[in-house]
Amino acid sequence: MSIDKARLQGRWLLLARGAWFTLVVLTLAIFFASLPTYIALLQTPCAGPECGYIQLSPEQAETLKGMGLFPGAFTAYTVALTCVLMVVCLVVSMVIIWRRPDDRMAFIVAIFLATLSPFNVMFNVSASPSPWQIPNECLSFLFVTLLPLILALFPSGQFVPRWMRWPVIAFLVMQAPFTFVQGLATLQVSALSLSFFVSIGVCAILVVVQWYRYRRVSSPLERQQTKWVVFGFAVFVISDFIGTVPFLLFPVAASPNSLYLPAYAAVEGILILFIPLSFGFAMLRSRLWEIDAIINRTLVYGVLTASLALIYIGLIFGLQALLRGFISQNNSVAVVISTLAIVALIQPLRRRIQRTIDRRFYRSKYDAAKTLSTFSATLRNEVDLEQLSEQLLTVIQETMQPAHISLWLRQPESYRKGKTSPLSKIDYDVPEKGKTHVR
Repeated sequence: MSIDKARLQGRWLLLARGAWFTLVVLTLAIFFASLPTYIALLQTPCAGPECGYIQLSPEQAETLKGMGLFPGAFTAYTVALTCVLMVVCLVVSMVIIWRRPDDRMAFIVAIFLATLSPFNVMFNVSASPSPWQIPNECLSFLFVTLLPLILALFPSGQFVPRWMRWPVIAFLVMQAPFTFVQGLATLQVSALSLSFFVSIGVCAILVVVQWYRYRRVSSPLERQQTKWVVFGFAVFVISDFIGTVPFLLFPVAASPNSLYLPAYAAVEGILILFIPLSFGFAMLRSRLWEIDAIINRTLVYGVLTASLALIYIGLIFGLQALLRGFISQNNSVAVVISTLAIVALIQPLRRRIQRTIDRRFYRSKYDAAKTLSTFSATLRNEVDLEQLSEQLLTVIQETMQPAHISLWLRQPESYRKGKTSPLSKIDYDVPEKGKTHVR
């Protein structure tokens, strides 16, 4: 990719800055103008298809009211979380524009974050009749337009492959009438809307294309940028999937007076912050290589938490069934024994999961660390300089895989006599993996 294609220059740069500033001003104006309507929606229990995304049912509102959390605490928490998302998105967008003013991809990301900032207000107010419904629908359409565009262009700012622009255009053509024409929003095809099928198809294509770009086209720097953005979206999407499963499997969670959905929405509102933050790290190229450690720790502790939860629940039910015929206070005893078992399992299970994930997902780094550990043990016992040199070169080749190795050695005779002599140099060519030739 040439620099000219990746940069905005001249009038295009001025136009891009003006467009970003105008969008930020309009977004803030629509947000603050829609805020009273949004607060009114939060304080109004609602039942029916016209309800907003986070509106409570009458039963949920009564349950929270009995706990002293509705409408004051619930509304304050939701509005505060909405404002935090707004501030984080706009601050990251401003920093990106400031630090990468002429980067075309950075400009698109900054525009996207500006449309993401009023996320909760935008989708709730646009779904309910109000004077600010149309402006919020326009922001929603701009957000839905930019999301596939970002995923198709990131991180280089170009379509890879070039034909990828046509599925994105098809998606936008299908999305426009479903956003603005309310009559088409109820169109159903096999119990699901046509726009849903189009969205799923475009998402599948984008995933495949991003995988192809990551494996075949992206540079090491671009791969780290992609990892950051994928991590931000993965946290939100996986939590969304995990949170939806209990709602579908357990009827209690789906009951009208259940507080599962409000609690789930409260947690999801925090996790969406990972998206603007991940874009910020990726576009500013700050701490790019720390993402590998973050992903590793997330996998380890995520699997560890899930495993311990399943073991804990299984032990409680199993011990209750086992102890029912022996003692009457089986529930307390089962909880105590299960808790002690979990405490004893934490460290061994964490180490085992760490080794498994390192072998499965970080094989090259795992092999390199293992090779270095083995060489450190050999270094303490080996006295033959020639064998030590060969082992050192083997370790360097296996861990770093260089194309050429030079080893400098001081002659032992000169060292014993206290003289200074030129170092002897041995060059090694490594034309193929697993083969080392002395030159």
